[in-house]
Amino acid sequence: MNIKEVINHENIDFTGIKSSYFLIGLLSAFENRFQAVADKTMEEISWKQFFAIICTNMCKEPPTIKELAEIMGSSHQNVKQILLKLQKKGFVEILTDEKDKRKQRVVLTEYCREFCEKNDEVSLQSVNRMFMGISEEQLQVTIQTIIQMEDNLKAL
Repeated sequence: MNIKEVINHENIDFTGIKSSYFLIGLLSAFENRFQAVADKTMEEISWKQFFAIICTNMCKEPPTIKELAEIMGSSHQNVKQILLKLQKKGFVEILTDEKDKRKQRVVLTEYCREFCEKNDEVSLQSVNRMFMGISEEQLQVTIQTIIQMEDNLKAL
């Protein structure tokens, strides 16, 4: 069942639910649905593993596991497990920092770069389809809303 079907389902009543609560539920349900679709798209790796690669690739220098966890919005332990799976598959190397031996840095392998290049077109097409009919203005409002929600979350 997609989100529209859930909203219109005869056995589900959203009457009286505040928009803020509805949005939180909607975001959670969307994340689950998105992850299921994304997991099917990438045959070798999961969406969470691919997200770790994306976040690592955005860093100007190889991030530490702690830095990557902060970027991904996840715990150090969860990110470490994701990275260990990626390392086993040959996508990343986890190296000891030369200056501080207590830190471990994440480096993308050549195999990972080739994988990303090979799958770039499929990924781009999927994202374009997902955002079809959504204007840049709508995207920017959504981005700003989520950023503000996160700022507010930090105050809790």
